[in-house]
Amino acid sequence: MPGTYTIARLATAASVHVETVRYYQRRGLVPEPVRPPGGIRRYGQIDADRLRFIRRAQTMGFSLNEIGSLLELKTRGSCRATRALAAAKLADVDARMRELRRLRKDLAELVARCDANERDASCPVINRLARPERGPARSAAAFRS
Repeated sequence: MPGTYTIARLATAASVHVETVRYYQRRGLVPEPVRPPGGIRRYGQIDADRLRFIRRAQTMGFSLNEIGSLLELKTRGSCRATRALAAAKLADVDARMRELRRLRKDLAELVARCDANERDASCPVINRLARPERGPARSAAAFRS
């Protein structure tokens, strides 16, 4: 049948693995077509496009739950609600970037301490990692102090 795919060809067309397609089906992100009696399920171009949409959204950092919301919004055509999701994702990215900048600074300081360390047996990085944390779990802030 022209314009239809088996699950393997669909996966290839969308540059994903077959198990990824099945996982997305279990998550409700990709519909599972009915299997005709004695036949195999067939997928269309719309399914390949949907998989590509999911992959692009993942590349932008959206979680599968968020992608589910984006797919719903795509069918409704709601730019305001979509913008709200994108703005929240942007805020998350900004926060992660701030955290990564702090982590980079902390790691650079530790590397510099290692470079200045005369005693190979006492490593500033190992010492910092071995030190017990104070309070709730911390990320880059744990490297300071």
